[in-house]
Parts: sequence; C-alpha cells; structure tokens
Amino acid sequence: MTQPPLVSIVLPTFNRLRYLRPAVDSVLAQTLGDWELIVADDGSEGETARYLAALADLPRIRVMRLPHTGNVPTVRNAACREACGEYIAFLDSDDVWLPEKLALQVASLRAHPQRGWSHTAFAVIDEQGERLAGARARSWPATEGWVLERLVRMDTIIAISSVVLRRRLLEQLGGFDAAMRVCEDYDLWLRLAASSELDGVRETLLFKRDHRVPDYYDHLMVLEHLSRSLEKLLAAHTQGAAHSLARRERAKLAATLALHQAAAGSRQAALRTLASSAHYSLGYPEWWRGGIGAAARALAPASTVRIARLLLGRGRAI
Repeated sequence: MTQPPLVSIVLPTFNRLRYLRPAVDSVLAQTLGDWELIVADDGSEGETARYLAALADLPRIRVMRLPHTGNVPTVRNAACREACGEYIAFLDSDDVWLPEKLALQVASLRAHPQRGWSHTAFAVIDEQGERLAGARARSWPATEGWVLERLVRMDTIIAISSVVLRRRLLEQLGGFDAAMRVCEDYDLWLRLAASSELDGVRETLLFKRDHRVPDYYDHLMVLEHLSRSLEKLLAAHTQGAAHSLARRERAKLAATLALHQAAAGSRQAALRTLASSAHYSLGYPEWWRGGIGAAARALAPASTVRIARLLLGRGRAI
C-alpha cells in the first residue's frame, strides 16, 4: 500500500495560465519533498486545459477536472476531500511560495503539537511578479497563539496561501462555507481560531499577487459576507470577550454596509440594513456615526445624489 504524503497541497484554478505556471513551479521547488499537489480545476479551457493535462502526467500531481461553478469554496472543498496528507496547505493559482515554506511550517507545527494551524509572513508582488515598491510596498507579519479576538478586530491578516493546517482539524470544522462567495477564508480562520492556537512562522515565505482591479460592488459583497461570518461566530460563542468584540464589529459593519449601499444608489437597501441592524447596534457609537451618514445619503433628494456621484467620479471628497 502506498504511503500517504505528509502534505496535501490544494490549488484551485480557472483559466489562469499566466500565473498558474509560476505557482506550480514554486511547489516543485519546495525543499520538503513529501507532498502531493491536488489541482482543482473549475472548468478551464484552451491553453490552461492543455497545460493541466500535461501536468497530470507528473508524479505526485493530481488534476481534478470539475464542471465550472465559479464558486471557489466549493472547488477547494472538492480538493480537500481528496487530500490524504497529515497536513493540508493552501495555494491560490496566482501566488508564489518560497522554497523553504513547507519545510519550515511543518517543522514548526511538529514542534508545537498544541497548535492546529500555521501561517507565515508574506509580501505582495505585482502582475509581473515584482515585489511592490514605494508607497505600495508592505510586508505582513505572522502572529501566533490564540488569535480569535485579533481576527475579529482584523488586527491580524492571514493570507490563505500562507496557511498549513492539520487535516483532521479541517475535517472537524467542515471545511469552507460554500454559501460564501467571498471571505470564505476569513470565515474559516474564525472557526479555526476558536478551536486551536495559531502557529506563526516569521519568515516571509509567500509572495501574494496584487492585481489592482478595484470593484466597488464586490466591496458591498465583502461587507455582507463579513457580517455573515460574525453572525455565525456569535451563534457559536454566546459569551466572553470574543462575543463582545464580535457584537461591536457587527454593528460597525452594518453601518459601513449601509453607507456604501447609499453611496452606490441603493437607497432602500441602505435603509433596510439600518432598520434590521438597529436592535443590536443602538448601544454602539460607531453604528450611530456611520448610520447617520448612511441615512442622510439614502434620504437625500435624487438631484443631490446625482451631484454627489458626479463629484465622486471626479475624485473630489464630499
């Protein structure tokens, strides 16, 4: 019987050949050699499909051809179900690992058996693979220990491609929430942080790619899904410091969401958000400050809103 690999690497992709090649190359360059790579393909076509077909002929690499869904957590979960390693490592198809990444993380997790998951410091690269410079340059440090409260406050940022975790812990928590189109990683981090200490490797072992493609309406979706994650956390933890923090953050998110909805012209949605969040937010000044601004925009005459949008489009603050 074949010995299972130490690490199962889960890599979801869809028509991303330009970035997929360096991501896979960074796996092949790992100094730790006891791994399997599971590429979960969400229905790629053309050159990407041909590259994946050739990739599947290489040892230690499995390619799962899935019908296209556009649902990343569903694709990741499909690969996780096929994983048989003691550890699971996540890698997005546009990110790049440094060669020592898996070796250092596995060694650190073995040295800290009470910790069920690990992440590393990371830096950001541009579309050409160059590390960002000037005002855009920044390195994101790793932290460790019980980090649930830090995650709720968003004081700790964890890149999914930096994470390695014990497979049995992921199975206990049920994987990613497939109902979340965005922020499914943050949702899992909250559940992991409530269950286990986090191990942090201080070395920068991941380059995360920044595509610089802003999408205002995706931002609304992010706020909605962050609120969903906090609701789930509150349902699972009905008391304690994390519960109190989550209540406050939920109120702040509701006000922020309403403000962005009003700015986008979704007046009724903004008012519904304020009305539905009022019963759990009235005691938080942050909700009042954002809520008053959202209500003012939502109730302003249509002509005022058109002028505001025009000014915003010209880059002026109002």
